[in-house]
Amino acid sequence: MTLTTTLIAALGFLTATVFCGWRGAQPSNPAKGPRMIPWRPMMMVSAFGLLMMLVHLANLMGVQTGR
Repeated sequence: MTLTTTLIAALGFLTATVFCGWRGAQPSNPAKGPRMIPWRPMMMVSAFGLLMMLVHLANLMGVQTGR
């Protein structure tokens, strides 16, 4: 992936992480029924994706993260 696509993906994962964290912190409303979307696990998956994009960005900048 190029630098541009890495930055776009990282921004997308950051946006998803913040949004899912915000939605997961909302109190549940029993009158509306149960939550059908698991916001906390989705936040963790998108945070993991963001971490991977940051490591890839560091590799593109010349930092060696592996062997």
